[in-house]
Amino acid sequence: MPDNYLTVGGIDVDVVFKDIKHLHIGVYPPLGRVRVAAPSRFDDDTIRLAVVQRLSWIRRRRKELAGAARQSMREMVTGESHYVWGARKRLKVVERAGRSHIELDGERLVLYTSTNSTSEQRRAVLDRWYREQLRNVLPGLISRWESELGVMVPKWTVRKMKTKWGSCNRETHNVWFNVELAKKDPVCLEYIVVHELMHYFERNHGGTFTTLMDRYLPDWRVRRDELNGAPLAEEAWEG
Repeated sequence: MPDNYLTVGGIDVDVVFKDIKHLHIGVYPPLGRVRVAAPSRFDDDTIRLAVVQRLSWIRRRRKELAGAARQSMREMVTGESHYVWGARKRLKVVERAGRSHIELDGERLVLYTSTNSTSEQRRAVLDRWYREQLRNVLPGLISRWESELGVMVPKWTVRKMKTKWGSCNRETHNVWFNVELAKKDPVCLEYIVVHELMHYFERNHGGTFTTLMDRYLPDWRVRRDELNGAPLAEEAWEG
């Protein structure tokens, strides 16, 4: 678990202090999470400087990961698997006339589409369906945490985000959520809602931010690890 959080050059950084001699920086899939293992004697300024000096490499690595994610897109054919709220669903494609749409049928994710539809068009249908799932769930979650925290979210949006699960504008209080969250366990979505609303009170991921998260969502670290550890991209179905 990170011992601290920093934001450097607009990039969130997890910091873990260890009994080591040298600082190590890593960028991890799927979304390019940045993690620093730092000697226990280092302070935030020293760590921040080290990250600043490696920013070009960090950004390049995050770009590579984003590219790899795009290359792993599936062809949207029967037999592939996709995640819905943390559960793995086998895709079944039904070609027929009429409006293209998605339905859940037990362990299957059924895509109804025209015979001549392309993989790109099928992905667009799935993307719209994922957005609908989030738009159905987010109003209740946001309302609950607005009440809990005594805040108001004037506007929220679901969109594709390459390297973040969510984002918050502290001036307007507008919040954005990554459409990929519809693939994750619902507890992960709630964690992101709370995380982004905490930025109303604290800009950076330092001690104050951590204290607030501990107060309002004590198991947030477990949720965060679940979010970052669960599969993201579509997979070929095995068995």
